[in-house]
Amino acid sequence: MKNVLDDSRLTAIGLLYEVHAGLSARFAAQFEEHGLSGVEFEVLTRLARSPNNQLRMTDLAAQTSLSTSGVTRVVDRMERDGLLTRRACATDRRSSFAVVTAAGMQRLDEVLPGHLRIIDEWFTGQLEPAALQAMLDGLRRIRDAVHPCATAGSNGEDRPADAAC
Repeated sequence: MKNVLDDSRLTAIGLLYEVHAGLSARFAAQFEEHGLSGVEFEVLTRLARSPNNQLRMTDLAAQTSLSTSGVTRVVDRMERDGLLTRRACATDRRSSFAVVTAAGMQRLDEVLPGHLRIIDEWFTGQLEPAALQAMLDGLRRIRDAVHPCATAGSNGEDRPADAAC
């Protein structure tokens, strides 16, 4: 009789958790050197990679692991630190944008070289190019299934106020 715990699905998710925990620990130490938390780095990166270095607050929440109230708290803190600012949305009075400031871009520029070194050493550099591409394709497919709003607002187009994301 086969052991129910000897299941490749459990192995796959277990490996994913282990990889995430190991990388997160390495990232956290590096972010701390630059006075950022992991979530603050994620917010800066999401905004900097978006058109005009901005996202609607609701889209930022959809792209991160934060609730809308969590995004508000993080953006408030980062705004106090001069890394972000808010801008009113011209087409929807109920919305506002979080926008990276010059100081936020400078902080990101300081963090990125070390962050990319960690990624290369402990993650992407562990795989041959074809294996990396296959993993990226698989991760995108899974991400889109479990988190369909993960790219909300990233194409720079306005979306209807009643959109699902």
